[in-house]
Parts: sequence; C-alpha cells; structure tokens
Amino acid sequence: MVFSDGGEEEAEIVGRTADYDLAVLKVDRTGLDPLVLADSDAVAVGDPVIAVGAPLGLEGTVTTGIISALNRPVRAGGAGASTFINAIQTDAAINPGNSGGPLVDAAGQVVGINTAIAQASGTPQATGSIGLGFAIPSDQVRRTAEQLIAEGRATFPVIGVALDTRYSGEGVQVLTDDQGGQPAVTPGGPGDDAGIRPGDVILSIDGRPVTDPDELIVAIRSRAPGDQVELEVRRGGDERNVTVVLGEETS
Repeated sequence: MVFSDGGEEEAEIVGRTADYDLAVLKVDRTGLDPLVLADSDAVAVGDPVIAVGAPLGLEGTVTTGIISALNRPVRAGGAGASTFINAIQTDAAINPGNSGGPLVDAAGQVVGINTAIAQASGTPQATGSIGLGFAIPSDQVRRTAEQLIAEGRATFPVIGVALDTRYSGEGVQVLTDDQGGQPAVTPGGPGDDAGIRPGDVILSIDGRPVTDPDELIVAIRSRAPGDQVELEVRRGGDERNVTVVLGEETS
C-alpha cells in the first residue's frame, strides 16, 4: 500500500465481500489519522460532496459535486459476482481509479465509498464520467467493515424468495414455480414464515414502492439480518401487509 508521503507498507487483507464490493486492509503503521464515517442517513439531495481517489492513475485527485439522488438501486459486476448497492448518486466526476476512494461531505466526513459509474447505452466498457457516479453509503460501509474485522467475513440479509425478472406488471413478482432447482419460496425461510407464496406480487417495502427486482434486492441488502421489514403483497385481487424477519446468508 502506498501512502500520500510516498511510503509503502505491506497490507494484510482482513476480509472482503463481493456482495457489498468492500474489503478491509490492515497495515502496520502508526500516526495515521482515520477519516470519520458520517451518518449517511442524514445526507440530503443537494448536499455538496468531494470525491477523492486516483482516477486514471492520477494520485490525490479530488472532484466536487452534489448528492444527486439517494437509494439508487445499482447492480455492478458480472454474472455470478454481482454487487447490489442501495447507492448514493453524485455528479462529482468519478472515473476508473476512483473506486474505493471516499466521498466526503463539506465537513470532510465520509458519506460513502465510490464504487461505480454509469455509462451511456452501447458503451462496451467504462470510458469516463458522465456525471453519474455511485457510492456505497457509509452506514453500510460501517456495518460490513465491522463484520469483516470481527469475523473475517460478511453476511447479508435475505427474504428467501426468488423473483421473476420477466414480470412487467406493477411491483415485483415471486416466481410462480421452482426454477432450475431454486425454490420460488425457500421452505422454512423468512418469506415462507411470513406467508409469502409463489406468484405473489410485492408492491412495496416499508412503504417504499418497488417496480424492479433490483430495487427490492438493494432495499433488503441495505438492512441487517434479523431486521424486520413490512412488505405490501398482492395475491389475486387481495392486498395485505406482511412482516418479514430477514434471514442471513454468508457472503
């Protein structure tokens, strides 16, 4: 690991998780001043922010912007290694090399960790900022980092249902049948215990409407195992609210 003064130290990987696109490194060096992790639930659209990193290898670069949106569902990575992020969106210029760098507020506190950028449709690979950058909220960073430090691994919450990506109606639909050996509703899982059944349509989570499977997944991933969430569920013409205690899977 290279520091701002040009010094280098070997780093130990304490733990990492592809599900949250985070890792914790440990270095044997004193005199370091850690940045403060802010409360990301307190940030608001329009707040000024600064992105710090090494875009395109240019070390110590900072760019400025604002918080453009909150709770933006972002899926990053490829098949089999997807990361689902309930992201903070910013128009601060973020480019390849910014990932892992902090997004800080006007007080210099970390509100997020830069992780992804959007690209114009048809662009085969990341070419640069178009003013649509995304950061992992600091509250998620804190929770996951503490797990990695304590246990060397991270867990993520689940509701134990498989969603139909082909469904195009209101809300998101649970698969109507088991598919490829994957149950539509995991027997004995959180969704099953709450009374969710194959073919049910989930309309909202804690009062927040969901219209795409990724929206529901990132909303769940932003919670912690053991948390309770309220889902509005439709079956046929009947709509009802069910309380689900989130289960846990290891990253």
